[in-house]
Amino acid sequence: MSRLIPSTALETLVRTIFRASGSAEDEARDVAEHLVASNLVGHDSHGVLRVSKYIDWLGRGEVVANAAVTVVVDRGALALLDGGFGYGQVVGLRAMEQAISRATQHGFALVAIRNAAHLGRIGAWAEKLAEAGLVSVHFVNTSGYGILVAPHGGSDRRLSANPVAAGAPNPTGAHYVLDIATSMIAEGKIQIARNKGESLPPGAVLDGAGRPTTDPAAFYGPRPGAILPFGGHKGSGLSFFCEVLAGSLTGGHASNPESPTAGRLVNNMLTMAFDPAAFGQIAGFDADLLALTNWVKSSPPVDPGGAVLLPGEVEAATRDRRLREGIPIDDITWKALVEAAHGLGVPLPELECRGA
Repeated sequence: MSRLIPSTALETLVRTIFRASGSAEDEARDVAEHLVASNLVGHDSHGVLRVSKYIDWLGRGEVVANAAVTVVVDRGALALLDGGFGYGQVVGLRAMEQAISRATQHGFALVAIRNAAHLGRIGAWAEKLAEAGLVSVHFVNTSGYGILVAPHGGSDRRLSANPVAAGAPNPTGAHYVLDIATSMIAEGKIQIARNKGESLPPGAVLDGAGRPTTDPAAFYGPRPGAILPFGGHKGSGLSFFCEVLAGSLTGGHASNPESPTAGRLVNNMLTMAFDPAAFGQIAGFDADLLALTNWVKSSPPVDPGGAVLLPGEVEAATRDRRLREGIPIDDITWKALVEAAHGLGVPLPELECRGA
């Protein structure tokens, strides 16, 4: 069972929860905006489902409220930021500001983050740079207890979900944004399926004995299961290089139970940003992207009445619909939000909820 909650009301509630937990107003706003924006585009696995977990991590000292983000390497177009284990939504914003500034100045920027808490929906960072007119690619890993994924040919957890995102500006519509995990499914989607009493798609998850399962509860059993990489050796290989680029290269560490950050969930990210104007043909870039868009979308659909969709189009349509209708929140996620609010002495606002 789900309820539909207006995005503005949900954002106000989440912001108030983080404010009550000790975050400054700006930090509470940034975290709340990012989480609710994830729900708006249909990425519920990275939305307000995360609130209670973030508050739990904060209470255990695994996330630091109001942490200082420091630039530890500054070499022109290259920068390395240390998040001080602060909220990833804030660390990510500071890093994208650096990427925009440096790419505008140099035509290209390489900006890395280490020691951030959960960075949220990685596509949001590609979207942020696309809004600034930049093309970008992002590689993420988790050093710590975000290890969830079996390598190709393996049967237990050795890698994290290791997402990859890319973005490009679209002067005529929604920006192009690719946002994928290198695993068959995001762990948050397993939580959502368990909350709703739904089965998982076949071929996505192994149980604790290394056997295929569609039962989300089996993933969280006494002997935990593992998510499979997408595309077999292809997804597994790409995931390995997310570890290299985001973890080993930045000093944030790759997935390894012996790493210095193994006792908390830590995200590291490597971002490459390109300014099309630096290549001397911004008009040509826009025209070529439009021609590519028209060419790809003109392919006759396989299904009658269907359409070829480009990266970001599903999210843009979902955002429009949920802004009109409200965000569906399942009962277990809502219960966790209510408990987080009550635990911090936050009164629940009067919400106009509708059944989903």
